[in-house]
Amino acid sequence: MANTEQNADRSDIENEYPDFGFGSQLKMMAGAFWTSQVRGRVLILTVALLTIILTTVYAQYRLNYWNTPFYNALEQRNLPEFFTQLKVFFVIAGSLLVLNVIQAWLNQMTALYMREGLTRDLVDQWMKPRRALRLSRLGKIGVNPDQRLHEDARNLAELTTSLAIGLVNATILLVSFIGVLWVLSADFSFVFDGKPIHIPGYMVWAALIYAGSASMLSNYVGRKLPILNSRKLSQEAELRFTLMRTNENMMAITLTKGEGNEQRRINGAIDNVLAIIRRLALAYTNLTWVSAGFGWLTTIAPILIAAPVYFSGNLSFGGLMMAVGAFNQVNTALRWYIDNFRPIADWKAALFRVSVFRRALIDLDQAEDAPSGLNLTTGKSEQLVLKDLVLTANPSGNGGDRGLRLDGEYVIGPGERVMINGDPRANRRLLFQALAGLWPWGQGEIRLPKSGRLLLIPQKGYFPDAPLREVLTYPLPADAYRDEELQKALMDVGLPRLVDHLDSRDRWERILEEEEQMRLRLANAVLVKPGWIILDDALEALDPETQKDIIGILNAIGGATVIYVGRSETFLSIEPKSIHLQPY
Repeated sequence: MANTEQNADRSDIENEYPDFGFGSQLKMMAGAFWTSQVRGRVLILTVALLTIILTTVYAQYRLNYWNTPFYNALEQRNLPEFFTQLKVFFVIAGSLLVLNVIQAWLNQMTALYMREGLTRDLVDQWMKPRRALRLSRLGKIGVNPDQRLHEDARNLAELTTSLAIGLVNATILLVSFIGVLWVLSADFSFVFDGKPIHIPGYMVWAALIYAGSASMLSNYVGRKLPILNSRKLSQEAELRFTLMRTNENMMAITLTKGEGNEQRRINGAIDNVLAIIRRLALAYTNLTWVSAGFGWLTTIAPILIAAPVYFSGNLSFGGLMMAVGAFNQVNTALRWYIDNFRPIADWKAALFRVSVFRRALIDLDQAEDAPSGLNLTTGKSEQLVLKDLVLTANPSGNGGDRGLRLDGEYVIGPGERVMINGDPRANRRLLFQALAGLWPWGQGEIRLPKSGRLLLIPQKGYFPDAPLREVLTYPLPADAYRDEELQKALMDVGLPRLVDHLDSRDRWERILEEEEQMRLRLANAVLVKPGWIILDDALEALDPETQKDIIGILNAIGGATVIYVGRSETFLSIEPKSIHLQPY
């Protein structure tokens, strides 16, 4: 049963990009680092860290040699030498303390810059035009990008820094002390069953066997951890998304008395998180048997290994303690993988999620999502042309399973009022997205006006978390307009109460009624003065009187062509040109 679950977990994760192995993941993220703005700062810190680590290892090397005279002084009850060696110890220990503090600061700064570079790179890739929306249509990889941009990026940056520094430190420590241990045990010999036994480098071989057995056992016991950690990150993201979605829609949930349903949905997400945490807890518990068992055994293992030589009289007490110290240093270096198996598992899980996310973003520019039958171009005249259109459902299933058809050629000229509607079975929203260049699936031709001054107003608007003046001019900079222009735009759309709140920052989608939200969105159009305004069912939820006001505001934007994708009896009252869509 355990093997079946493990294989299912692995398949669930790797099916997103089965050809994207560990080496490819490392290569991609290394490339991202090399092109990042923080590369120079991280490299400088790396050189400083390497210098500190080498100096620290040398101090540890001196401390290990200090064992022989110190313990010999104890054995010989030589009090003057004992105090002399105490002075030496405090000098070495003080130096190590300073070096450790400096290394801790360098560690933190390196992790900080690593996170800055990684997070900014991912945000830059994600926020390239139209990438984020296209990513959301890819299925599982497009779910909860905030988790990968925030938590996964943080984990990867911090773990990469700590593990890399630890690995370098352990390697230098191993290279330094394995030679010391070899020299110490080069002449080790003891008598067994009346026969002298001599094993060159006896303590080195013992350390290798001891640490190697611990590594293999830890690797076997903890083999499920990378997969389980990746699943935990995914389930945590699902829980956070469920909580966030519930909070954002609390008004509608409360009005429909849906708290019970949402509670069950949230509890289901919590159950999924708890289930994977239970499996992780069992896996970590099993790993603790190995890591803690070998940890306690290490207290006495080097003494037991060197005991035959010591009791045979071929080793002084000081030499024994020096050999024990060198053995512990070598074993510590060799045990680095064992002691860090859990963070390595976390790191591999974070590396997989972040690198797959980044690859998915980059691949969006290389993949041909749509057949060449749908041709979206900018024409040579100030006309919008729709010709023999067929818009089909997204092959992945996102966006619904209905399409639309528009036979023949339709030309919309400057200043016209047009309603695009038709058979209720036609998914007219696809046309709105196709006009925006966001729906590539289909065939036919869409020729946009040459000026390109289109303003697309979706059914649900977006207000950035910013002062009102920035909301009014979004996405243009607020300083492109004078306060007088901003205030006039608010007055023109019927929002005089907001005139004195240009510098106020609030959740506008919450404090404004739906009618006021629509008026605020139109204030942006009044400022921008687009040549073409295309609305997607934006009037449906408003009362008839408000609809009349909105249409009046649209008509006041001089010379603008207004295209309404949807159905509104109020808009029909101005006798617009009608275009009828058919289902496909």
